Amino acid sequence: MRLPASKPLSSATALLPLIAPFIASLLSGFVMASGALAATVNAAADNNQVNAGKSVSNVNKAYPGVVQLIVDASDLDRKIFNIRASIPVQAGPLTLYFPEWLPGKHGTNSALNQLAGLRFSGNQQAIAWKRDPLNMYAFHLQIPAGVSQLNAEYQFLSPTDDKFGRVTMTPDIVGVQWNNMILYPAGAASDQIQIQPTLILPAGLQFGSALELAEKRENLSPSQNEFQFKPVTLEELVDSPVFAGKYFKRFDLNPGAKIPVHLNVVADKPESLNATPEQIAAHQALVQQATILFGSQHYRHYDFLLSLSDEFSGIGLEHHQSSENGVRPGYFSDWAKKSSGRDLLAHEYTHSWNGKFRRPADLLTPHFNTPMQDSLLWVYEGQTQYWGYVLAARSGLMKQEHIRDVLANVAAYYAHQSGRNWRNLQDTTNNPVFVSRRSQAWSDFQRDEDYYREGALLWLEVDAQLRALSAEKYSLNDFAGKFFGVNNGSTTPLSYQLSDVIRTLNEIQPFDWGYFLQERLEGLQSKTPTESLELAGWKLVYTEKPSEYAKATEDAQDGDFLYSLGFSLDKTGKITRLLLNSPAGKANILSSSLIIAVNGKSYKADALKSAITNAKTQKQAIELIVRHGEYYRTIRLDYFEGLKYPALVRNNQVPDRLSKILTPLK
Repeated sequence: MRLPASKPLSSATALLPLIAPFIASLLSGFVMASGALAATVNAAADNNQVNAGKSVSNVNKAYPGVVQLIVDASDLDRKIFNIRASIPVQAGPLTLYFPEWLPGKHGTNSALNQLAGLRFSGNQQAIAWKRDPLNMYAFHLQIPAGVSQLNAEYQFLSPTDDKFGRVTMTPDIVGVQWNNMILYPAGAASDQIQIQPTLILPAGLQFGSALELAEKRENLSPSQNEFQFKPVTLEELVDSPVFAGKYFKRFDLNPGAKIPVHLNVVADKPESLNATPEQIAAHQALVQQATILFGSQHYRHYDFLLSLSDEFSGIGLEHHQSSENGVRPGYFSDWAKKSSGRDLLAHEYTHSWNGKFRRPADLLTPHFNTPMQDSLLWVYEGQTQYWGYVLAARSGLMKQEHIRDVLANVAAYYAHQSGRNWRNLQDTTNNPVFVSRRSQAWSDFQRDEDYYREGALLWLEVDAQLRALSAEKYSLNDFAGKFFGVNNGSTTPLSYQLSDVIRTLNEIQPFDWGYFLQERLEGLQSKTPTESLELAGWKLVYTEKPSEYAKATEDAQDGDFLYSLGFSLDKTGKITRLLLNSPAGKANILSSSLIIAVNGKSYKADALKSAITNAKTQKQAIELIVRHGEYYRTIRLDYFEGLKYPALVRNNQVPDRLSKILTPLK
């Protein structure tokens, strides 16, 4: 259910009675999440479910008036967004929020420190503000009598380098995430606050967005253009980012259709925009295959926003009618050389159905400063990851054999992951909240957001199980249409609970799906990584030579020795990933260490490969000189099993369900 809206607070004393029910709710949710999954299913009464389009909180009253928001994104040299807002107010206490809990990020907004220069006024008089001492995202003001419009001026500072955060402004590209541009009044739901957004861009920049343009004012100054968008709710505004660029190209991905879909591309250089007809045809096929799969479209129009840049930070973030996608410049130009990562657009597009339209009830909160709970991310993200792989293959964005290589690497990692011995998959859905996507030195042992990739294997197993139980009559395709394909044309989120997932699976094919999911989500060291593949007709093996796909991936990182010595290296010889229960891990080598020398010679990836290969036949230990900080160590590794690269081979005793899964729908 939705939590009550927060109210303006003036002291910690006033806070306690307000947050007591909230704390009780969190504790109740914690107990539920940590209990047996079967008990959770039984306890999930349907009458507590949040109904689509209905608010059960006390914040369903419309906020009076329209907030005027003007974002000036023309200061490219300093990477500063200058923002002005006019907010309808009444005399008395007022609390403004900077959005904290963001859909898609599954946790809190880390950009609060980039808000600067905050000033308020009314009737040409300055109005003081004070940050709440317990809630850093809340700002308290006292509105004087006679003031009906609160004027705000402030800046949002784009990081100047990736080490400070995500770079959203370069000399050629601008990315506007409205959640970083807005302060909104407490006391109303995000779908009850109307915003009139205006964006000022340098002359010559073109943009893509799901927002609909109301008016364009050219030559606002010799170097600026102003774009006024149609009024939208705060919820829709935050869900409708903008990508603008000096080098811009728009491709029609649904030509002639009633519901338009476009690919909006910005780049550092104009040559990066050169896409072949075959490449665009694969993106058009993605739209066609997704529409066939889900049997519905829950957007008025859809805009892929894609940046091809070494300067503008990469991203993959879903929205209901658009998505933010950021990759390196070679997306089109290196198409034949490298397909790694080309499931990104398929993943984010799938979220229009899974995550934005059908949304877990504990993520459907009244506004952006109500804490979210992530208990069903293995559906929200795990199944989306699965469909991202599948749709990439069905559309031709990636070859089937490349998807098999991806699945082999995912399965191999979880088959070796030491963290699965003590921490279950369900608990990893809490990672976005308490880890906040910070780097972890022992990610193999600590576990990361594994509900994505291990979640994808879980849904592969469900798909293969549906096919096996029904004598190949039913599949997860049927679940997609039945679960996500309802209310065609509706953009109003429809919430669900775990019981709805299980009920839909049982309607397709009766089975003890509750126990099946409980065992895989709450058990330790489940066999899903290998059993999902075997049920799909393939087996995980290790070869001494990398596949074409694996070689392209290895070239990007220089050395993949994860399943031989137990680490991966970047171009400098620095360890970027380490397996605890591997030869390197058992020799006490640390993540971020540098490999200086191999068998007495300076480190090169090829030299280490030769040493591993020779050790297999000559049975001589591999000697490494390793540096960590100022300390050097000579380490002897008694490893004699050769190079190992994950691969899939057919299991002829089981039908080839995986190839069927990856085949385009008709």
